[in-house]
Amino acid sequence: MSKRNGRDPNEIELLLRNAELRTELEPYYDDSLTRVNIHQWPLAAENEYLASMLAWEMAPVLPIYRWFEPELRLPRPETLDDQQLHEILWDTIHKLYEKRIVLEFTDHLSDRELYCLIYRDILPSREKKLDLGTNYLRWDCAFVEGDPEIWLRYYATDEEREAWAATYRQPLPPKEKPPYPRNLPKAPF
Repeated sequence: MSKRNGRDPNEIELLLRNAELRTELEPYYDDSLTRVNIHQWPLAAENEYLASMLAWEMAPVLPIYRWFEPELRLPRPETLDDQQLHEILWDTIHKLYEKRIVLEFTDHLSDRELYCLIYRDILPSREKKLDLGTNYLRWDCAFVEGDPEIWLRYYATDEEREAWAATYRQPLPPKEKPPYPRNLPKAPF
């Protein structure tokens, strides 16, 4: 790649793309654009950031079951025996992962409890269907009810437990190993 006067030959294209992105984002402009000092970033990184913001603004909000073609509809949990449920559960976990939906902190749930969580809470949940190729929707299965006890009991490190106890001045639940260890697909970090 040759540079003339220290300039990147793609700089004009990057500047034009930057202007396009800023114009398209104008109707959505709020202080979120000013919270991050993107002007100190390389132009390509700034454009990537702006493109991701535009994608977020334009992404449809759909129930997760509608992210699939055909729609991902599961049999009612009570109609399945344990073996059927186990097979459908793992098939569903892999289908969710294909859409970059990862389930986190599931090892305290039995297969039936996890299936019910997916059936009743995850699949009908309305979420932005953002398809950037690098984004993952992480579903925290320990904090479903908004109560930190499950996370503290099974998943928090000793340091996290101590910090929580110091912050909230509440007794900690006993630390336990989760009863249903699983090796689920994970989002890359």
